[in-house]
Amino acid sequence: MKKLLRYLKNYKKESILGPLFKLVEVVFELTVPLVMASLIDDGIGKKDYSHIVTMFGVLVLLGVLGLTSAVTAQFFAAKAAAGFAKDVKHDLFAHIQTLSFAEIDKLGTDSLITRMTSDMNQVQTGVNMVLRLLLRSPFVVFGSMIMAFTIDVKAALIFVVTIPVLTAVIFGIMLWCIPRFRLVQEHLDAVLSKTRENLTGARVLRAFCKEENEIEEFNDINETLTSLQKHVGRVSVLMNPVTYIIINCAIAYLIWTGAIEVSKGILTQGMVIALYNYMSQILVELIKLANLIINMTKCIACGNRIQSVFEVKSSMVEGSSASNEVAHEYMVEMRDVSFKYSETSGEVLEHISFTAKPGQVIGIIGGTGSGKSSLVHLIPRYYDVTNGQVLVDGVDVKEYAYETLRSKVSVCLQKSVLFRGTIRENMQWGRKNATDEEILEALTIAQAKDFVMEKKEGLDFVVAQDGKNLSGGQKQRLTIARALLQQCEVLILDDTSSALDYATDAALRKALREMEKRITLFVVSQRTSSIQHADCILVLDDGNLVGKGTHEELLKQCEIYREIHESQYKKEAQNER
Repeated sequence: MKKLLRYLKNYKKESILGPLFKLVEVVFELTVPLVMASLIDDGIGKKDYSHIVTMFGVLVLLGVLGLTSAVTAQFFAAKAAAGFAKDVKHDLFAHIQTLSFAEIDKLGTDSLITRMTSDMNQVQTGVNMVLRLLLRSPFVVFGSMIMAFTIDVKAALIFVVTIPVLTAVIFGIMLWCIPRFRLVQEHLDAVLSKTRENLTGARVLRAFCKEENEIEEFNDINETLTSLQKHVGRVSVLMNPVTYIIINCAIAYLIWTGAIEVSKGILTQGMVIALYNYMSQILVELIKLANLIINMTKCIACGNRIQSVFEVKSSMVEGSSASNEVAHEYMVEMRDVSFKYSETSGEVLEHISFTAKPGQVIGIIGGTGSGKSSLVHLIPRYYDVTNGQVLVDGVDVKEYAYETLRSKVSVCLQKSVLFRGTIRENMQWGRKNATDEEILEALTIAQAKDFVMEKKEGLDFVVAQDGKNLSGGQKQRLTIARALLQQCEVLILDDTSSALDYATDAALRKALREMEKRITLFVVSQRTSSIQHADCILVLDDGNLVGKGTHEELLKQCEIYREIHESQYKKEAQNER
C-alpha cells in the first residue's frame, strides 16, 4: 500500500493543507473547555453577566472558525483523495494493458474488475479519512492530556493511564483485523465471479433448468463470505464498546476525585467541567480513531491487492526493431514451435513447423482442443512460445515492437467482440481515420454491407454493449470488416464463420480471394468446406501437426482430415436434401 502513496506527490499542497486546517480546527476545540471554565467560574459563579455574554460570543466565534476550518480541510482532503484515485486507476488500467494474455488469464478478469472498482473506492475513502483524521485524533487526545495538566496535575494522571490502555486495545484489534479484511476481499472476488458468470450465462441456465443449482452454489459462496465478514465484524465491533467502557470508567473516577478536590477548595467547578470536557473529547476522538483504524485496515488490504497487480510484470519483453524493409520469401514461419500456457500445465503445441508465403491462404483444422487458436495467437505474439521461433516477414516476433507487429498482423478472435457505439465507431477501431467509402468497401468484402444499409441509420446504427442487438453472424461479419480495415499483411480469421450459413461463408471466401491487395490469410475453421481451397491446410490433433498439404493431398494422406471431411460431407448432403 505504501508504494501507492507516491501518487499523492501531485497533490502535495492539498495533502498538507487538509491536515493543517484540521489541526487549526483542533486548536479551536481545545480552547472551548477553558472558555467554558471561565464562563462558569468568573461569569455564572460571580454573576458577571457581561462576562457571560463575552464568553458566549467567544464560543460562537470558535464554533464558526472551527466549522470553516473543517469545511476547508474536507475540501482539500477530498480533492487529494479523488485525484489520487484518478491517477492510480489511470496507471493501473495502463499497466493491465501491458500484460500478456498469460498474466491476464492468471489474475482473472473478475479479480481485475474488483480491484479497479471496489478496491479503488475503498482506498479513496481511506486516503480521504486519513488526511482528515489521522493527525486530528492523536492531536486532540494528547492535546487534551496536556491541557489537563495545565489545570491540575493530579487529575491529569487519569489521562496518562487511560490513553495507553485505549491505544493498546485499538491497535491490538487493528493488527488482528488487517489480514482478515484481505481474506474478505478475496472471497468477494469469488462472489463477483459467480455473479458475473450467472448473469452472462442466464439464457443457458434457463435452457438447462439449472437455476436452482446455481442459486444453491451462489448461496454457498455468499455464505462463506458472510461468515467471514461476521467473524471479522464481531471482533472489530468490540472497539467501540471497549473504548466506551474504559473512557466512562475514567470519567466516573475523574468526577469522583474532582468532587473531592472541589470540596477541599483545590479545584473550582469550572475546572472539573473543563477536565470532563477534555475527557469527553478524548472519547469522541478515540471513537473516530477506532472507525478510522477499521477503514485504514480495509484500505491497506485493498491497496495491497492493487499494488500486487502493479508488481505483476509481463512475461513478454517488447522488442524495438522496425519493420523489415526487405521483402522476405516467407510472410509467416514457425520453426519447431512448442507452447504451454504455464509452467505447471502440459504442452498445448509440440514441434510445429510450417511456412506461409505472401498472399497464400493457410487453413487450420482439427478437433476441439487440438490447439488451433493457440497456434494463431502466437503469430501476433499474444503469448510467447516455450520453444522454437515464430517469424513474421523474416523477423522473430520477439524482436518487433508490439505496435509494429500488430500493424502487420490483424486478428479476428474466436469470440466476436463489439463495443457500444455506432457501427462507424466500431469499424474505426480498425483504422481511426477510415472514411465511409473505405468502411463500406470492407463491409462489402465481409458480406455485411447489405444488413447494415438495410438499417434506417446505416453506419450510424448504435450497437448495444457486446453487440446484443445483432445476431451472431452479423457480429462475426462486422468484426471481419473491422480487421480488414487495418489493411495488414497477415489476416487471421479464428473460426469467425461458425455463425455464418454456407452461402454467406462461400461468398466471404470468394470476396477475400478477389481482394485487390493480396494478403496472407489464416483461416481457422471446423468446416473443411471453409478451407478446402486453401493453398496449404494444417491439421492439428492434440497439439501435434499430423497433416500438411492441399485438400486433395490430405484426403489421400491424412486419416484425421479425411474423417472430418467425410463426417461433414454426409451432413451437408443431408442438409441439401
